Amino acid sequence: MQEWPNWWSWDLEFTPHVLKRMIDRQFSETDLRDMIESTTAIRMAEESGRWIAETKFEGSDWNVVLEPIDDERLLLVITAYRVEHTD
Repeated sequence: MQEWPNWWSWDLEFTPHVLKRMIDRQFSETDLRDMIESTTAIRMAEESGRWIAETKFEGSDWNVVLEPIDDERLLLVITAYRVEHTD
């Protein structure tokens, strides 16, 4: 079982980018909070300081990109997207 980082329980803040993606990709803030709550794994993203939460939404795999802001103790939600499997 994966151990969650200390910032996992910090308050969420949503970027303008993810707010636009909510409309484009048809999910709500509540859906996004549920996705984060039901995360099954997290891993470091390619961009330094960011993390990817692996989750599910409406039966599909999704990734939520997060960035902890230490001095403010905030967890910034950068974006969320459906994972396209190519197998």
